[in-house]
Amino acid sequence: MTLNRFLSSVSKPVVDHASPHPSPAPDSPIEVRTLRTHDEFVRCVDLQNEVWGPDFSERVPAAILKVAQRIGGIAGGAFVDDRLVGFVFGVTGVEHGRLVHWSDMLAVKGGMRDRGIGRRLKEYQRDTLRGLNVGRIYWTYDPLVSRNAHLNLTRLGARVTEYVPDMYGAETSSTLHRGLGTDRFIVAWDIDGTPAEGTTHVSAATTKDSPILNPVVDGRPTVPDLTKHRRDVVVRIAVPAAIEEIQADSLSAATRWRVSTRCAILWAMDAGYRVTGFVREDADINYYVCTPNSGPPSGPTDP
Repeated sequence: MTLNRFLSSVSKPVVDHASPHPSPAPDSPIEVRTLRTHDEFVRCVDLQNEVWGPDFSERVPAAILKVAQRIGGIAGGAFVDDRLVGFVFGVTGVEHGRLVHWSDMLAVKGGMRDRGIGRRLKEYQRDTLRGLNVGRIYWTYDPLVSRNAHLNLTRLGARVTEYVPDMYGAETSSTLHRGLGTDRFIVAWDIDGTPAEGTTHVSAATTKDSPILNPVVDGRPTVPDLTKHRRDVVVRIAVPAAIEEIQADSLSAATRWRVSTRCAILWAMDAGYRVTGFVREDADINYYVCTPNSGPPSGPTDP
């Protein structure tokens, strides 16, 4: 694999797993910094195994985590009481004559989610790369994972550049991808002050009347026929609020979500739409907002 394996980040969804160690207290300070010692690199490999499963064959070894730092890569960790609870890893290269970075992996330990650790790791990555004159960060994530969509598009302001079906193959060695394949959005985060294209923080109130390409009927997403759908209006694409729970309960239901969203996203991309936002409307269903390139803006941004 040569591209991003983000979190509940940013590429592959990360779910909470039972931990043999008690979680730190909620008010424990979190330190985000570069991985420094051999022991810390080894602990990072252990965390990969914990998050993506012991059979995950594409883990980054300790030696690569260490060496990458010497040539502009990032291997940073989030620590609580000297315990590694999250990490971010990526490599730096050249695209069209400019320095860019590919954020390959980001993960947060089970029991430490929803404390802003993923966002802090991305901000650490951004700030470090700015010091190296890197202007753009790429990564991938699963469009079905609403938590990642909110972090990437709404909180960080990254923008979707491409959709790739089964980017890492139809099957992988990680239990997290069981039955879903590895469809991914590629996103770009411009960190050099370049204005982003389109709006990535839209209000649910301004888009609630936009048509849904894959409406949910009786709790099930449809697989739409979009051959005659209009191409000049703002549209929405439905995704589940918690695909991990659906996947754990019913692989067939999770697979239907994949087929439904793949159909809608591929149509939108082929029709010239761009993803311009992500809105969380209720406890069960969220939406991507897509705007035609020649169409009206998707609405005012939230304050």
